[in-house]
Amino acid sequence: MRTPAPLLVVGDALLDRDVSGRAERLAPDAPVPVVDGAGHTVRPGGAALAACLAAADGREVTLITALGEDPASASVRAMLAGRVRVVPLPLSGALSSKTRILAGDRPLLRLDEGDGRADGATREACREIAGAVAVLVADYGRGTADVLREALAEAAGRVSVVWDPHPRGQAPVPGVRVATPSAREARAFAAGEAEPGGPLSRAARDAAALVEAWRSMSVAVTLGGRGALLSYGATPLMVPSPQHAQGDPCGAGDRFAATTAALLADGELTEAAVRGAVHAATRYVAEGGARALATGDHPPASDSAFGFRWAARAGSSGESHHSAPGGAPRGVLSAQEAAVTDWPAPAGDDPTGEALRVAAGVRADGGTVVAAGGCFDLLHAGHVGLLQEARRCGDCLVVCVNSDASVRRRKGESRPLVPLADRIRVLRALECVDAVAVFDEDTPERLLAELRPHIWAKGGDYARSPLPEAALVAGWGGQSVLFPYLDGRSTTGIAERAAGTPHALGLAGGDQR
Repeated sequence: MRTPAPLLVVGDALLDRDVSGRAERLAPDAPVPVVDGAGHTVRPGGAALAACLAAADGREVTLITALGEDPASASVRAMLAGRVRVVPLPLSGALSSKTRILAGDRPLLRLDEGDGRADGATREACREIAGAVAVLVADYGRGTADVLREALAEAAGRVSVVWDPHPRGQAPVPGVRVATPSAREARAFAAGEAEPGGPLSRAARDAAALVEAWRSMSVAVTLGGRGALLSYGATPLMVPSPQHAQGDPCGAGDRFAATTAALLADGELTEAAVRGAVHAATRYVAEGGARALATGDHPPASDSAFGFRWAARAGSSGESHHSAPGGAPRGVLSAQEAAVTDWPAPAGDDPTGEALRVAAGVRADGGTVVAAGGCFDLLHAGHVGLLQEARRCGDCLVVCVNSDASVRRRKGESRPLVPLADRIRVLRALECVDAVAVFDEDTPERLLAELRPHIWAKGGDYARSPLPEAALVAGWGGQSVLFPYLDGRSTTGIAERAAGTPHALGLAGGDQR
């Protein structure tokens, strides 16, 4: 097994405290909850939390941060000892600390103390940055990244730098491999005018604007429990969470940024690093979040203070059973009307009409309609992965599939290998698919204009260029996103292997649709 690459974390350490108890009554002198039986825990926060999370993966981690002689700084030093190597910067003032008052898992109030800021760079810190293999900047607006900005700008031209920005900090230096703002932070940084569209559309526009403004190689906007949106400036890549994790999200952004930086340090591609980071952040929340790092009179949330075991729900595949709006049953085979397709259909069956009704019902209920398209000839694991991830992004998934005639015009007379009726039946059998619509044209624009999905999901290799349908979908405030296929899966490859000769079926290329 390959030894993980070392990681340098640069940023502002904080001290985090939790006071947690029961809140079952209001105070007699004011309408505020009374917290009884309070337990107290402390843990490293800010860049110190990010460093601890990276070290928990068995990685050698060095943290450059500003620390002083105040009690909060002493607590952080003690908690980092033996886990993270610390290169201190001088601190002006007392280290910032945050105290959360919680009733169970629900925060009621937060108290912030300490206004300390980094008071200059040191030669040792600059040497560490110059020799780093990979860098994570965990900026919490207390000056550490500011005083080392010149050294960080040089590093961004040499190694992978991941920058987790803060509204009170400066913009990332040019050339950063990935910047990781939250959706709210991206909106504030982009300072764009209000435009139509939902949260995903706004995040995509903000990410594209920040790629240009910051001159970053990419921007990954974190979307809380929904996952992350990775943009290089064109059609973004959506990386949904593998499941909906219930728990305290405090520190999930640090887990995301730390995992992204660590995987890039190990040589992963940006897309793979972001996907791994989304999964790691989901596990982090499911397993108790920052409380797993806490010390005090509450036991930690896991067997080890730095253990992150995966507690998957028994029997769960990450998917759930759904019914069409209005109680329409799932899993019933429908067919395309004879006027649109070239396959025999029982009278009265109309999958496209059913799909339009499903989409309209979800939209009327305030839900998110997702549509995905393709030929889906010889359904394989790559297709299923795409459709499952697309479904997690909304409240229904409509699959837009090419008719047989459309496939023949696109692929040649030997295609499709599977007739439309069978392709519809297989797609409708998938738990993640709510409806199937058929289009007879070469492209699905006419059908999309009727469906008007909030999200248009496309699969295939991540092409850093606009999708042909992107402008159309944006016209009603929708957003086009890409989902990567599983590597090595393609209809053409399967057909060639089945035939026993590379070109026995007269197929060309590696189209996975």
